[in-house]
Amino acid sequence: MNIITVGLSHKTAPVELRELLAVPDSRIGEALKRLMTYSSIKEGMLLQTCNRVEVYAVVDQVESGFSSVQEFLVDSHLSLSAEQLLPHLYWHSGDRTISHLFRVTSSLDSMVVGEPQILGQVKNAFRSALTHNASGVILNKLVKKAISVAKRVRSETRIAENAVSVSYAAVELAKKVFGNLSARTVMLVGAGEMAKLAAQHLVNHGVRQVLLTTRDSFRARAVANRFKGSPVPFEEFRNEMAKADIVICSTGASHYLISADDVQRAVRERMNRPIFLIDVSVPRNIEPVVRDVDNAFLFDIDDLEMHVEQNREERRAESFKAEAIAKEEVAVIQKWFQGLVVTPTIVALRKRAEEIKQAELARIMNRLTALSDQDREAVELLASSIVKKLIHGSLVTLKSTAQSSNGPIYIDAARRFYDLEPDDELTEGEEPDDTSVRSETSSLGQEGRSKTKEGSKFSHGSN
Repeated sequence: MNIITVGLSHKTAPVELRELLAVPDSRIGEALKRLMTYSSIKEGMLLQTCNRVEVYAVVDQVESGFSSVQEFLVDSHLSLSAEQLLPHLYWHSGDRTISHLFRVTSSLDSMVVGEPQILGQVKNAFRSALTHNASGVILNKLVKKAISVAKRVRSETRIAENAVSVSYAAVELAKKVFGNLSARTVMLVGAGEMAKLAAQHLVNHGVRQVLLTTRDSFRARAVANRFKGSPVPFEEFRNEMAKADIVICSTGASHYLISADDVQRAVRERMNRPIFLIDVSVPRNIEPVVRDVDNAFLFDIDDLEMHVEQNREERRAESFKAEAIAKEEVAVIQKWFQGLVVTPTIVALRKRAEEIKQAELARIMNRLTALSDQDREAVELLASSIVKKLIHGSLVTLKSTAQSSNGPIYIDAARRFYDLEPDDELTEGEEPDDTSVRSETSSLGQEGRSKTKEGSKFSHGSN
């Protein structure tokens, strides 16, 4: 069995193409059932977000699996041809698939590194695969490990701690001024998108009340309702600023709307309690000398961008730690998968030995009818001991060499020497049972490597 992924992302395809491939939530079950009709695909999962559409699959052969998934993706939209799709796809197999899924789930491949949504999206994709019987032993293990890796990355690095959006940076800066944002009041002067996003983030972090003012009173009421807040007449907002702990200004005005005198008066009415002002307007709408007013903290769009860039640098530094964790965990899961290669042979050898033992015991017991129950038990224990010792060396050799390039040769030789049945497919619940495999320390075989050849029609895309 081989693990592959075929897909496209924000790195390889425009949003228009990603939208064409996206399957509506109501049709995910239908899509998974159609994916599983391909004979080369044994297990499958469809992961789709606004930035990617990917299929993860367990297949018999890598090349036929790639072809089947490509056909599946093209068939997902009848107006999309293979020629249109092919240049935007990437193909991975074996350990490259494992690494890619770990990086995706840990948000190392996201447009915004460290964003938290992707982990939930992977969980939802896995849940759908389970619900529609598309996932089995191998994908179950792989996706669960990917989720575990993502959690480890978040707990052992600071990759998701600092804001990398201007709107969210406002929250971080507000926390530096006030500490706890609960019971605070924010006033929006204007209803620009960035201001509304910042207000939403502030509300999510405990801000109690939202006041909103625009020159359009109807729009002011509509936006205020969105936040369950209160509209303020535009002509009166300066007199109402004293009620606000946080003021976010985002209008299309070409001049200053808020002066240092306005802020000074508000601070005085607030009994010198701090007021935090964010000016995301271009050109600026808050007079820069407001910075000189005691207990007034003013940040403009450049200040926010500088804060965000510092955070991006910190995330980039943390991402190196996260990459090391993902790489380490790839090695762990590779070893587990190698155990799957040798397990059917080990199971078959034990079964064959048990059959021979039982047959010989039955034959001899029919002749030794005078034996007591105690003697019969001793004979059975002797037979079991001999069998275990005879096959012990073979089992140890199979387990220890499974990780080597000669592993398939040893497996084939064992099946020939002991006249074992052909490999059966691994079924749910049947996993490598030796101690090293249970602790995830056995190794992945040759199919754990990418089988895409240079010059092949299948080319690896950017991670």
